[in-house]
Amino acid sequence: MKAHDIDVLKTYFKEPKKIVFVSHKNPDGDAVGSTLALSKFYKKLGHQVQVILPNGIPDFISWMPGVEEVYRYDLQNHQSKKALDEADVVFLLDFNALHRVGDDMQNGLESFTGDFIMIDHHQQPDDIAIVTYSDTSICSTCQMVYHYIDALDALDKVDAEIGTCIYTGIMTDTGSFRFPSTTSTTHRVIADLIDKGVQNSDIHNQVFGNNSYSRLQLLGKALTNLRVIEDCKTAYITLTQEELKMYNYQKGDTEGIVNYALSLKGIVMAAIFIEDTDQGIVKISFRSKGTFSVNQFARTYFDGGGHDNAAGARSLLSLSETVDKFVALIPNYKQQLLVSYEI
Repeated sequence: MKAHDIDVLKTYFKEPKKIVFVSHKNPDGDAVGSTLALSKFYKKLGHQVQVILPNGIPDFISWMPGVEEVYRYDLQNHQSKKALDEADVVFLLDFNALHRVGDDMQNGLESFTGDFIMIDHHQQPDDIAIVTYSDTSICSTCQMVYHYIDALDALDKVDAEIGTCIYTGIMTDTGSFRFPSTTSTTHRVIADLIDKGVQNSDIHNQVFGNNSYSRLQLLGKALTNLRVIEDCKTAYITLTQEELKMYNYQKGDTEGIVNYALSLKGIVMAAIFIEDTDQGIVKISFRSKGTFSVNQFARTYFDGGGHDNAAGARSLLSLSETVDKFVALIPNYKQQLLVSYEI
């Protein structure tokens, strides 16, 4: 963080503030972990805090400490709006633009008259905050929250609960520490969190060891739907709304499935296309290895974005039309895909 920003923050929070912590729609481990961790930190410092998320938290992270105190903007709209109206400042965590919270909550944030502070690791953040801590080289927003607290000379305030939230976000956003964004610094942060009482094995079991039977059945269906464009080193998966219903889909059940496509030998780009008839969209996740930027691909063609090797997107076309568009585009990138990653 910049020295000037640290000075601004230390001065800004000298007096008690009413603080709201917000993250993106369909929150993942990093989104939930960063909001909970930072809210617990500021509560310890004597501030009044409230976490507000656009919609529900997936089951695989619903055990995290503090989840029961989170407001859902879609279900607790009155309480959420009241908290925003009364807040002095809103932290925007793990997202870089207000549209990432969904239309209804976006309207609420755009009418907010207080200050924003942004902590995020995605590319091209909007210029809307009095302090923006942005670093695309860091693996997760939760690791950035750790560095943020460290910059304020307050790591002594990080206890096992705060550490659990931070650890969970780092672990989920790095694919259990296997993605290239995992650095030696990441491991030093993790070591310190374990020293502070974080039970790393228990967290892993909570996140990855509690699959429902229907979720594994859905995974099996997704793998049955796997298709490969071999000459372009690309693989993709589709799931229809009917298939989701057939296997009793719950929020979070498709988390990480796209990585199975990327794990195929010889594949450097992967995608999953999930039909969502309630919203009238197709939700898309892209993954890649090496130099091929799925962030740029998602931004150019599918109203998305994220990181060079991991991005999200959406399509207003039908599922079949979206897949056809994707399949037609891929040959244009054949040469880039062939040299993206040495296998």
